Amino acid sequence: MDLPRSFTIRESSHRIHSPFSPEKLAVLGQALRPAPGTRILDLACGTGEMLCTWARDHRLTGTGVDISTVFIASAEARAIELGVADRVCFVHGDASGHVADEPVEIAACIGATWIGGGMPGTVELLRRSLGPGGTMLIGEPYWRREPPDRATVEACHATDRDDFRPLPELIEQFGELGCDVVEMVLADRDSWDRYVAAQWLNIRRWLDDNPDDELAADMRAELTVAPVQHVRYQREYLGWGVFALMDR
Repeated sequence: MDLPRSFTIRESSHRIHSPFSPEKLAVLGQALRPAPGTRILDLACGTGEMLCTWARDHRLTGTGVDISTVFIASAEARAIELGVADRVCFVHGDASGHVADEPVEIAACIGATWIGGGMPGTVELLRRSLGPGGTMLIGEPYWRREPPDRATVEACHATDRDDFRPLPELIEQFGELGCDVVEMVLADRDSWDRYVAAQWLNIRRWLDDNPDDELAADMRAELTVAPVQHVRYQREYLGWGVFALMDR
């Protein structure tokens, strides 16, 4: 049970596995104003940057769950680096079935709502771990502009136009699921660039070091088209944000 190796190659230098800058992650933590000792569950936590930095900055405690052995090892090292290994822990496992042993104050899934079969299912999954009056954090794409054709949809990693919604419709959907939207922090084009362009450098350096690897041809093909796809499609049409929700 692990992530495909191509994913960990692509994001080998990333601390945040979404189009969020460290500054935006910090803004989100400041906006939520969590009290010291707040418990957080982070499903599909990646390398654990949210848990580790918020444990340092806000004295939270919590658990991160991720399917990647590489990312879990990096998260544990990050916790030691920031001096918070006594307040956070990381579990290698399938986040799609993980429910906290005891209710938490914040339950999060940032940019991996596939674990619940989509955003509505992920909201239901997070609810199973959330205590009364708690907050859910959902990281989710939305259409910045209406995609004009199939090529745009597919270049934005969607199988269908209806996989994502425009931002007003996404906010309405949260309400239809019985949630109040109480905060949001949105990615901008610069944070998208930093997230995606770093992947290109990771791939190129990996290719230089591993020209005969069985994945080399696929990674070479990806690097050839990815920069153009980003500037032509993703940068213009795809938005992304983290939304804080509370049950009504």
